[in-house]
This record gives sequence, C-alpha cells and structure tokens, in this order.
Amino acid sequence: MAGTTPSERPDRTGAEPGGPLLITEDERLLDDLLRLCAAAGALPEVAHGPPGRKGAWEAAPLVIVGEDCAGRLCGTSRRDGVILTGGDTDDQATWRRAVALGAERVLALPDGERWLVDRIADAVEGIGPPAVTVGVIGGRGGAGASTLAGALAVTAARTGRRTMLVDGDPLGGGLDVLLGGEKEKGLRWPAFAESRGRVACGALTESLPRLHSLRVLSWDRGTDVAIPPPAMRAVLAAARRPGGVVVVDLPRRIDEATAEALAQVDLGLLLVPMELRALAAAQRVAATLQPLLGDVRLVACGTPGRHGHGLPPVEAARLMDLPLAGELPWEAGLLADVARGVPPGARVRGPLARFCAAFWARALAGEGGGSGQGAAGERPEPARRARGGEDPGPRAVADGGAAHVDGQATGTGGGAARAGGRSGGRE
Repeated sequence: MAGTTPSERPDRTGAEPGGPLLITEDERLLDDLLRLCAAAGALPEVAHGPPGRKGAWEAAPLVIVGEDCAGRLCGTSRRDGVILTGGDTDDQATWRRAVALGAERVLALPDGERWLVDRIADAVEGIGPPAVTVGVIGGRGGAGASTLAGALAVTAARTGRRTMLVDGDPLGGGLDVLLGGEKEKGLRWPAFAESRGRVACGALTESLPRLHSLRVLSWDRGTDVAIPPPAMRAVLAAARRPGGVVVVDLPRRIDEATAEALAQVDLGLLLVPMELRALAAAQRVAATLQPLLGDVRLVACGTPGRHGHGLPPVEAARLMDLPLAGELPWEAGLLADVARGVPPGARVRGPLARFCAAFWARALAGEGGGSGQGAAGERPEPARRARGGEDPGPRAVADGGAAHVDGQATGTGGGAARAGGRSGGRE
C-alpha cells in the first residue's frame, strides 16, 4: 500500500536535520534499513511505494529504494542521492532499474552495511570541509600548553565559529577545570572509551559541556588515564566532521592515542619558554612530533625575568629548525584570572588573546592566504599544510611591547602587550 509514515521512533523536534526516505514493502529489508539508520543517528521516513507526502522525494537528503518498489518509481523526477538496495547486484534487471531511477549506487546487504551507515550519516549531517584542527603541545612541563589551547578555543568561539576543545592529555588535570566548568553537566572522556567506527557528530556535540560558547571534551576526576586509540580516532573524526575549529591539547609523550590525534591535526604549535634548558627539552619533543605531523610551528613563550634578555625567539626557531608562529610575552596576572574563573583568552586586550586573534585571522582567512614567510624570514615548506595551503600562524614579534603580525600592530596602545603577559601558568 502506497503512503508515507514516520518510523517508529520519537518524533522530530524540528531541530534535527531531516532523515533519509526509505521506500520498500519488504519487511525484512525495512528492518535492516531502520537498524542502519539508528546506527547512523538518523530518523528516517518510510514510504510503501511512491511517497504519499508531497515533496518527500525531493526534500529527503537521501533516498534508499528497495528493489521490490523500484519498478513503480519509473517516471519519478531525477534527483541526486538515490540508492537501490536489496536486490541481486549481478542481475541485469536490477541495473536497468537503477539506471531508470538515476541511482548513484546499487547496494546488496549485508555486505554494504558499513558503507551505507556512513552514507546515511553524511547525508543527514551534511558534508562540508572538516574543521581546521590545531594541536598544542608544551616543549617542557609547565610551559602553558593547556592555557594556550584554552585561549585559542575561547578566542575562536568569540568570533561565532563552531568550536570544540579536546583534552588529549589524561594527566593534565582537565580542561574543564581550566575553564571553570568542572561542575558543568556533560560527558567526559571515559564515556567514550568504547567508541569505535563512526560516532555521530551531532550526538557528540550535544553530549559535551558547553563552556564560554564552545564545547569541551575533558577528563573527569576518576582514575582512568588512557584513551584507547580507536576511541581517539572515532571521536576526533566526529569532532572535525561538521567544520569550524577544533583545538587539541596534547601530551608531550607520544603514545598510540596521541599518534591517532596527530593524524587528524592540520597544524601543531610547540610552546617553548625562551630558556636554554626548555629549548633542549623542546628539541626532543619536536623530534618525536615531526615524523607524525609535518607542519609544526614554534611559539616562543616569555619568562618572568626575561625583560628583553635571554634567547631571542628568531634564534630559537633557527636552532630548532622550525618556523616561528609568534611570540607570547609574560602575562603575570593570568594565574590569578584563572583562579577567579576568568578563562584564558577572555581579556581581549591582553597579549594572549591578541596572539590568538592574530593566529586565527591568518589560519581562517579564506581558509588560508598567507605571505608564505615565517618570523625567521624563510619558512621551511611543511610536509602538510593547514587547510587552504598557506602559513596559518601569525608572524608575531615583540616590538616595544606591542604584538605585531606581519608588520602591523594588533594592539591599541604602544604598551598593550607589555602589561601582564604569560601564555600560561598551568598545564
């Protein structure tokens, strides 16, 4: 009997994107398709023959047609995203029906189940450029990598972009604590430890705590201190899929889970205090990082007693053979701000926030489009580039206390970057 009915699942609220249209009278095939839609996190619409609801055929993000109903759909308007399933893929008659429907694929179950789940999820979630993903790692312990990661995320979210901050360091104390949201409801890493395959990006986003206009995947206060590599791969892929910005706080020791994260990172920022001992430690970190991530940039971090002395950032970048992403002056009041619940990067006139704003301006400007020059003059060609193909790191140097990007001051006053200024005070 022709007609269109919703599947036997909770009604849509209106906030979710429309699900696929399933057209079949074969009950066994319908059960299989409903199961696959559930696995993809999609709420389908079911038609037993040509859709009875006007516009259902055209509006659905994906149409899956059982071979039992294919003959009755001849003459239906052509559209993209039609899949013919349930038939014998070696039968010439099946292929003739597929051609008549304009189907993009003929699929037999159960062999094609995994592909179909991914195709359903892509159709419902929408396919677009994945998020620009930045990993932050400290050159030595206490360098302030977590603080910089938090500030980058807070700054990106302030521009209205979809932003997710991922805590990839189980021993870091929790980024929710850094952002003052340890009591905020939402899932933490242990809830995703068994994740495999494809994780629905919408479900992931909605399950996480929302802090300062961004989503945070952090650690709880339990004793679990490991992320299974398949879980890291599945969760980070889901975080990146809807686009926007993803910032990952990474540990200095590269284990299998961290390697999975690095495989999905576009650009790594190595935060190094301008001290000889810190530089020596950072060289070891860089040596383990570079084989897994071709595009690694150095961020030179000021220290309390430097006051213009110590190792120049350009010289540090030369010694480490890394492009210089920028310099962060010491920000003395940052620890006190965090203790009062002010997240890093919240003070828009502070040097940390200004560095982050300049960084994103370069990283996200048309998804690229830089000068191709690092702060050290000549930037080595990275093994892989951030999306858009150009240098996403700002060329920021200290010049009379004001941070500059490509020669233009980013602050409003001559001493703006000199007041305060450490990039981090906690890891």
